Amino acid sequence: MRILFPPNPIKTPTLFNSLRLRFNSLRSHCANSMAVPPPKSAMASAVVDNEVGLARRFWIKFKRESIFAMYTPFTLCLAAGNLKIETFRDYIAQDVHFLKAFAHAYELAEDCADDDDAKPVISELRRAVLQELKMHDSFVKEWGLQGAKETPINSAAVKYTDFLLATASGKVEGVKGPGKLATPFERTKVAAYTLGAMTPCMRLYAFLGKEFKALLDPSEGSHPYLKWIDSYSSKSFQASAVQIEELLDKLSVSLTGEELDIIEKLYHQAMKLEIEFFSAQSVVQPTVVPLIREHNPAEDRLMIFSDFDLTCTVVDSSAILAEIAIVTAPKSDQHQPENQIARMSSADLRNTWGLLSRQYTEEYEQCIESIVPTEKVFDYENLLKALEKLSDFERKANNRVTKSEVLKGLNLEDIKRAGERLILQDGCINFFQKIAKSENLNANVHVLSYCWCGDLIRSAFSSGGLNELDVHANEFTFEESISTGDIVKKVESPIDKVKSFKDILKNCSNDRKNLTVYIGDSVGDLLCLLEADIGIVIGSSSSLRRVATQFGVSFVPLFPGLVKKQKECTDGRSPSWKGLTGILYTVNSWAEIHAFILGC
Repeated sequence: MRILFPPNPIKTPTLFNSLRLRFNSLRSHCANSMAVPPPKSAMASAVVDNEVGLARRFWIKFKRESIFAMYTPFTLCLAAGNLKIETFRDYIAQDVHFLKAFAHAYELAEDCADDDDAKPVISELRRAVLQELKMHDSFVKEWGLQGAKETPINSAAVKYTDFLLATASGKVEGVKGPGKLATPFERTKVAAYTLGAMTPCMRLYAFLGKEFKALLDPSEGSHPYLKWIDSYSSKSFQASAVQIEELLDKLSVSLTGEELDIIEKLYHQAMKLEIEFFSAQSVVQPTVVPLIREHNPAEDRLMIFSDFDLTCTVVDSSAILAEIAIVTAPKSDQHQPENQIARMSSADLRNTWGLLSRQYTEEYEQCIESIVPTEKVFDYENLLKALEKLSDFERKANNRVTKSEVLKGLNLEDIKRAGERLILQDGCINFFQKIAKSENLNANVHVLSYCWCGDLIRSAFSSGGLNELDVHANEFTFEESISTGDIVKKVESPIDKVKSFKDILKNCSNDRKNLTVYIGDSVGDLLCLLEADIGIVIGSSSSLRRVATQFGVSFVPLFPGLVKKQKECTDGRSPSWKGLTGILYTVNSWAEIHAFILGC
């Protein structure tokens, strides 16, 4: 269990200060709603506003969509180099339709632009698209893709081109048609809207080109789609992407907030249409994404396991429980009714929490230092023994907490309200909601957590309509909804977690084969991460990296790992996954997890 705060003493004051704001209304025993700071995304946007331009801000805001585009079966197979040539031929045929519409949209934007500097830039960008069309012609000649030009346009491409040309024609809500645009400002506004719908395509292809280029392995010989990768990773295409972004920024300077909102909606819509375009490509070969693609619910059972603190949450639950205890505790001069559980004062509580936190941090670091071996070799059994020592430390730390009585006197309703308002990682709830709504998926979700109070976890998920998740955590004991200070200890350590993991699998019926995924962020998750068929690490815990690396565990970024896995899918072979390989996959966000496991 992470006691009080993550083992980083520098972060402790920050957590206390932010949580004090978040729970300040609890000073009246949560009679009113808690004050919650703006969501992380909103605060990030406020900072970004002052640092980067409009186009870059939108790219950052809709990063999730770029990840979903990169994780489609088509793009992954393309990156791996084993995309069937028939699929690539069909893609080229659809892209030709799209590029022609793109060139026409540039022509319309150039006509609308009233800025003398903007017109030549748009003209140059249009010429680059015409060069791109010539490149597609060379694909047809070099790879014998005869018939590609005659292929009818599919519905995804129609949807995208119709959107693009409608925008370039001024058919945007609240905007007059081009023939009715009386002022230069109105015409420039349409040009800005058009670029808002085109910029994400340019930036996305530049992004994919660079990502795929970085994954090329010279030792594997020539990549069959190297010309495509070289084109979109080239300096000239990267420069074109920057060029259109800068032009969008320039044309947007004089627009109102409402007009900028329209550009944002157009940008976002274009990103979603890109995902649809890639997803619509007919990929008939086995692929590693999404994971459920090769999943047969009649024969297989998908078992999703996840940690909670700092895997799902932004702050650790122990810090939240600590702050609830402090802000609801009586002052030193305040009389306590005889019929209520006696509590220490808020000042004494704060001091006691501080002492426990410092002691935990110091001893945790010492414990980690003592279990790290000198030689790097993957040895699960020795890792298990080492984490038994960490487990003993965690149990002793928990005993100190219960003996201190700092968790005594918390109201269950306060805890539930705190859970309902708990800020979770972006995309976490959406991921679990999609699983819950997929009736035919045959997937089970289990949350394994050191959290002292399972009610806090259940409340956090129930606020997102997720009442069906199985939560395995410790529990407070209550007398008439008031905590006694004792904890029913079920999951205190890495050993407890992996035991729960194995017990859950043992209790599954034998009528299906289990495919297990574990998502975690700390040393406490390490054994489960390794035991699972697929272990996914979110975040950047230094202690997890340190311990795991010294025991020979390898950390592989998820997308490059999937590209390598896709290369193994030859001769129609489906991907296979198994645990205890010593390889863990790393991600920066829940969007990557969602895209990998569930797809769009």
